[in-house]
Amino acid sequence: MSVATRGFLTALNHLLAPAPWARERLSPHAGRHALLHADPFEITFTVRADGFLAAADPAMTPSITLSLPLGALPGFLTGDSGKAMSEVRIDGNAEFADALGFVFRNLRWDAEEDLSRVLGDILAHRVMLGAQAVRDGGLRAWQALGGNVAEYLTEEQPLLVTRVALEGHGGELGTLRDDLARLDKRVARLSASRQ
Repeated sequence: MSVATRGFLTALNHLLAPAPWARERLSPHAGRHALLHADPFEITFTVRADGFLAAADPAMTPSITLSLPLGALPGFLTGDSGKAMSEVRIDGNAEFADALGFVFRNLRWDAEEDLSRVLGDILAHRVMLGAQAVRDGGLRAWQALGGNVAEYLTEEQPLLVTRVALEGHGGELGTLRDDLARLDKRVARLSASRQ
């Protein structure tokens, strides 16, 4: 068994352990094989009767194939599995694919619970609050940076045009077009009167 397969199955079974609803959803598909293809990895696994996952023989024909672009992996790691699952291509048995897709979309890691086993409840809660504050601060900083860059590019070094300026230029171009059309008509009348 490869390191990737071992890591994937260990992590997923860890998430399945406190989620009886997920194991109940998977257990009717016991014995079915799936192939997860995420370049450069290929992980073949099977569903056990208890709803947990186990390594499968790669030579077996999978019931379904899940093709995961590498760009979707951060979504699974950051907890946005719904968006990440929308990028996964699933081929094969529809019922099995539906069960796996539902479990993968809705399975969540309770990091605070895992930390509480090591650090205790209070410290785990404080660590999670601190991690959330760091994440939120990072998001605010990223949004502020984006706003500052946009302001710099539109105001300080006008490489971009603001919406208001673009609408103003559109109005001026419309007026110029109308003036040009009137001028063209006058020139045409003058040319016609000379003939």
